[in-house]
Amino acid sequence: MMMNMKALSLKQPWAELIVSGKKTIETRTWNTKFRGKFLVHASKTLDRLACQRFGFDTHELEQGAIIGQAELVDTKEYMTQQDYLDDSEKHLAAHWEFKRPKFGFVLVDVTRLKPIKYKGALGFFETQI
Repeated sequence: MMMNMKALSLKQPWAELIVSGKKTIETRTWNTKFRGKFLVHASKTLDRLACQRFGFDTHELEQGAIIGQAELVDTKEYMTQQDYLDDSEKHLAAHWEFKRPKFGFVLVDVTRLKPIKYKGALGFFETQI
């Protein structure tokens, strides 16, 4: 069965942190009007510092694959660094990463999927799986 669905590509370990339910806000420098279910894509690029920070073995993280599904229900704009820091338990980003503009995509109903190898793209992109 072929299915069209939007996807968002994230570096590891950020994609893994989302599908494991530990990261409930994805931060971006751009906003979106999109709301709804989308696929979580783990890019082929690793954030090695974040892997160390969260204790991930880089060889065990799935890359270049769709690894989950989530629903984007809201976005929030972080107007101040304090607003950003107040949500640090949800977005898990380091304090020094605050740059304006900064938007948080609020995620719910996250599900891990059996990995499906897939080429990623920037922003929300259309898939056919």
